[in-house]
Amino acid sequence: MSHRIAVVGGGPAGLTFARVLHRHDYPVTVLERDPAPDARPPGGTLDLHEGLGQLALEKAGLLAEFQALSRPEGQAMRILDADGTVLRDWQPRPDERANPEIDRGQLRDLLLGPLDVQWGRGVTQVVPGAGDGVRVHFEDGRQETFDLVVGADGAWSRIRPAVSSVTPHYTGVTSVEASLDDVDTRHPDLARLIGDGSVAAYGVNCSLGAQRNSGGHVKVYAKFRAPLDWHTKLDLADVEAVRSSLLALFDGWAAPVLDLLRHGTAFVHRPFYVLPVSHTWPHVPGVTLLGDAAHLMPPLGVGANLAMLEGAELAEAIAAGPGDLDEAVRAFEQQMWARAGRWAEITMAGLERLVSPDPAEALALFDQVQPS
Repeated sequence: MSHRIAVVGGGPAGLTFARVLHRHDYPVTVLERDPAPDARPPGGTLDLHEGLGQLALEKAGLLAEFQALSRPEGQAMRILDADGTVLRDWQPRPDERANPEIDRGQLRDLLLGPLDVQWGRGVTQVVPGAGDGVRVHFEDGRQETFDLVVGADGAWSRIRPAVSSVTPHYTGVTSVEASLDDVDTRHPDLARLIGDGSVAAYGVNCSLGAQRNSGGHVKVYAKFRAPLDWHTKLDLADVEAVRSSLLALFDGWAAPVLDLLRHGTAFVHRPFYVLPVSHTWPHVPGVTLLGDAAHLMPPLGVGANLAMLEGAELAEAIAAGPGDLDEAVRAFEQQMWARAGRWAEITMAGLERLVSPDPAEALALFDQVQPS
């Protein structure tokens, strides 16, 4: 008889976990707080890596569909000096498939497929050792019991307290995100500056960049070191006030680069939080974590990839049966912790170099990862 399994969170980790179980004809309940798939903007584009996110999609039987949707040209990367000088202009080969881009919304819809997600089911807490399983408490006061609850509910996970008392801490780096729509028609100069993929310029303890999504949409990212309360005298809902504050922060930069901010809309504040590099927990029967809930790290293109692969691997371990469910989860956690710890160290070191007192550190990191 199949175990009663629930995954909390309908992001890349939770949906990949559920989709791989579905492929193996294994029942799973997906619980998502959002009332519908399009209840809020899905966010920017993701680059899915060979051996990580792409491997997860292969395990889900979705790699060919991903390849049809993805944008290999989105791997292009241009590095500028603050004065607008082009320092690096890397273009992928026509057959380059190492890290193609896909919009988060497209990836979500691809993973959803036939899954039956329970939308609007916000979880407040889980209680292990409830006698007949793990008890899940919902925002509406109802309760359900499962043999395994998988927390894939992100940085501020409601499931994490069942296994760990650790909470995310601020890195000292914050980001303000803006958007450009119909960039090729409305802002052709910026479209040329950005190219087919991404552009970034680095200064002292700050950076300004932009990344193409599909359909002429662009995400702009201003990143800088600041206290968590840097904005206390600023109304973040006041678009012009936020724009003026950011333009002052990047004062003296080349006009074409600053146009990313001048024309940007819908500013969103996203401070960078992380969990400790080697976050582990004493194994708790019936509860485990995936992705940001388990190992929140700087957003340098790895987190979603790891989360998806973890979801796929845990699902395969469970579906392999008929062994002990708890032992399968325990073995998975050991594997996850070792790999995530290595990547957490890499991404923390990368953040230190990308938002650094010495802008040359960011260029050196680019040359190390993607030689020109």
